[in-house]
Amino acid sequence: MENLLQDIRFGFRTLVKNPGFTLVAIIALALGTGANSAIFSVVNAVLLRPLPYGDPDRVMMIWGHNLRTGNKESAISVPDFNDYREQNNSFEQLASLAYEDFNLTGGDEPEHIQGTMVSANFFDTLGVKAAIGRTFSPEEGQPGADRVVVISNGLWKRRFGASTSLLGQTISLNGVSFTVIGITPPDFQSPEKGDELWIPMSFDGGDRVRIPSNTSAEGLKVRNFRFLKAVGRLKPNVSTASAQADLVKIAGNLEQQYPNINASISANAVSMNEQVTGKIKPALLILLAAVGFVLLIACANVANLLLARASARQKEIAVRIALGAGRVRLIRQLLTESILLALIGGVLGLLLAFGGIKLLLAINPANIPRLREINIDATVLGFTLLVCMLTGVLFGLIPALQASKPDLNETLKAEGARGSSGGIRKQYIRNIIVISEVALTVLLLIGAGLMIKSFIALQKVSPGFDPDNVLTMQVNLPTLKYTEDTQIKSFYEQVLKRVETLPGVEAAGASLVIPLYDRSVSFRFSIKGRAAPPEERLTALFRVVSPNYFQAMRTPLIQGRGFTDQDRDQSPPVVIINESMRRWMMDLLGTPDENPLGKFITIPSTGPVPREIVGVIADAKQNSLDKPAEAQIYLPYLQKPYPFMGLAVRTSTEPTRITSAVSSAIYEVDPNQPVYQIKTMQQLVDESVSQPRLYAMLIGIFAGVALALAAVGIYGVLNYSVNQRRQEIGIRMALGAQSSDILKMIVGHGMLLTALGLAIGLL
Repeated sequence: MENLLQDIRFGFRTLVKNPGFTLVAIIALALGTGANSAIFSVVNAVLLRPLPYGDPDRVMMIWGHNLRTGNKESAISVPDFNDYREQNNSFEQLASLAYEDFNLTGGDEPEHIQGTMVSANFFDTLGVKAAIGRTFSPEEGQPGADRVVVISNGLWKRRFGASTSLLGQTISLNGVSFTVIGITPPDFQSPEKGDELWIPMSFDGGDRVRIPSNTSAEGLKVRNFRFLKAVGRLKPNVSTASAQADLVKIAGNLEQQYPNINASISANAVSMNEQVTGKIKPALLILLAAVGFVLLIACANVANLLLARASARQKEIAVRIALGAGRVRLIRQLLTESILLALIGGVLGLLLAFGGIKLLLAINPANIPRLREINIDATVLGFTLLVCMLTGVLFGLIPALQASKPDLNETLKAEGARGSSGGIRKQYIRNIIVISEVALTVLLLIGAGLMIKSFIALQKVSPGFDPDNVLTMQVNLPTLKYTEDTQIKSFYEQVLKRVETLPGVEAAGASLVIPLYDRSVSFRFSIKGRAAPPEERLTALFRVVSPNYFQAMRTPLIQGRGFTDQDRDQSPPVVIINESMRRWMMDLLGTPDENPLGKFITIPSTGPVPREIVGVIADAKQNSLDKPAEAQIYLPYLQKPYPFMGLAVRTSTEPTRITSAVSSAIYEVDPNQPVYQIKTMQQLVDESVSQPRLYAMLIGIFAGVALALAAVGIYGVLNYSVNQRRQEIGIRMALGAQSSDILKMIVGHGMLLTALGLAIGLL
């Protein structure tokens, strides 16, 4: 211990005596360590930290698997869910859930809340207990039970001031009173991202309040009406593969029992951790590998600096050996100095990582799960300490081994101690390190270039509409209040008329789904006059829009006409299709060049009467800019009204300036109706590419840092080489060599190292 303290004190004095070397080495290590700590903190929060459930490895997400379309995350019907729950041998419990919007009223102003209707055993299945109060009892999932609600910790603090007196009180959701019985833990994360409240769902259907608004009592009993998601808790010692096989077997039996309904419908069980992180995991691992390369390049740089410094310390080391110091003792001393450098760089790197995390949270990229859980905790500190220790050994070992074995006869000569070349072997080692730096840098630069190129190409993709100067917002009418279609149509007609008269508004429209919102609605259809196989199921994206919606979005009309105020219930049923739908439909009919106008399609969910195609519009991206436009069918909302719609308002000025005016127009029609997700269309476009933008930015920064470190490394090697070869250079010039010859020799050496590194990196 005494020797260790002595080594540490001596190491500190040595580093202080060489401030230039110390500063450069610490900065290089801080950049590498800081980048690794920042990215690892993300990986730790998103991938490594256990989900806030009891025994989370046993919690599974259960989906339907449509074998025909390949969709492994399709919804489940109530009858199918009941069969899975009753017939499986793998799960202790199965719970169901269904997304639902709620309007919370009774406070200062109405507020939209994203929530979920769940089976009464939902929290028990996840292994979660309330932080305050309790969760649902089995009786509260039965018909006629009291109407109760569990709210999130965030909603409790934001809306109710964290008052414990809220328990037992009632709150108004969609105009109905619910008693608050519990508040979830602060770190609880529901399978439905962003959920803020949960109410028990009734499969009986008699209580319309306790079934999702997009279904009906009859829909709960229909096997091909699929709207549920499911979670399950595995029995002890049951593997995921066994559970998957169990569910697939049940699905196969259901397909045999109901061949016309459950044909090609299987089941898919996914661990909850995979469900939450599966889509982002590859990108995070790539970023972690990238910062690992940056750290290796930083280590290579410091190793080169230490090799150069070891040559300058040869006389000191030779004297210590001559006085009796053993090689192991010298190696330990030199490694202690290296580890001290790494630890100091690690501390500075942690500060950089802390700033990087703050910046990431400020950017708030969309679709990164558990983003708010990212922080520098004990795990990150332990990782950083481990990285510092390993890097200290990694970059310090080779210089220590080389420096601890000097040529005593040559080194102790006064002349030899000055200008020694350090040996051909040491020069080779330095050259190999620089070549490795360049190779790793090339790898990072190419990866960054490809990612940036892909991002630039993504930004150039035309969305099929003009996002400039468009304000969007969502409205969800409570179905218990708006029970008739005439009420829904009247509400939106009044709102749109008021909005269109506002100063600066050029056009206003409504749509069931606003482009690039995280929502998708698809329905089956058939084509009149085309004989189709019984098992064939044609599906397309389904949109309900107001007459001026296409004008508000500036989506070009290619053929025919748009919708008008005359397209009502009393008028002939009509549809508009997009260009992708036109091509697909005409190919199915075997007449790819024929005009689709005047042809008819039938959408069973909207009624048995065929609908005439009256127009064709250009393709518009709906879910993502990086995917091809899908077939889409548009219906006039005056013929098929929906309670939840998105508004799109085109303005002649900055769209956010009319936010309050549009909200006021809605409140004038219904003072208890909140609006939510108020964003400009350009914000939605930017959010749709936020993840690739973040990845391109990060890997670009890492590649830039690597390039700078590699350049410094090459400079360091050449600078050291020149200093060590001064006597040789003087002799060459004395024998007639010109300055240009010397310049070519030195620069040529640097170019050779760069070319070798470039070739290896390209390979």
